[in-house]
Amino acid sequence: MKRTFIITTAIASILGFTSLPAVANEVSIQQFGWANSAGGGQVGIHNKVGIYQDGAWNSSVSNQTGGHNTAATGQQGFNNSSTTSQFGNWNSAGVGQFGVDHNSIISQDGNGNIAAGVQVGNNCSANVGQSGSGNVAAFVQVCP
Repeated sequence: MKRTFIITTAIASILGFTSLPAVANEVSIQQFGWANSAGGGQVGIHNKVGIYQDGAWNSSVSNQTGGHNTAATGQQGFNNSSTTSQFGNWNSAGVGQFGVDHNSIISQDGNGNIAAGVQVGNNCSANVGQSGSGNVAAFVQVCP
């Protein structure tokens, strides 16, 4: 009797843990055009990724480790690339790229950092790195 109770309790515990939700991480990807790619990964809780791409040969990658991070990327045009890496909690990053051959990299390692930028035209490149907590960075570029 005791052995059956212990086995039943162990199985119930395992099933209880494996049926828990993924703690509300979110991914939203919208792509229009052709040959666009999007990817990334999330480890932690309450992380959000939003990607919108319209055009061709655009790519976006967002990786998040921690909790309550938000990454948003919007690209319209051709051959644009965006990479966002977030380690920590409550970080926010967003980039909008309009045109051709733009490249952006945002890296956040810490808590409560904010980075945002817009690139318009052709061949803009931005690389933002934030370490620590409470940092704010913004960039706007218009490239011929």
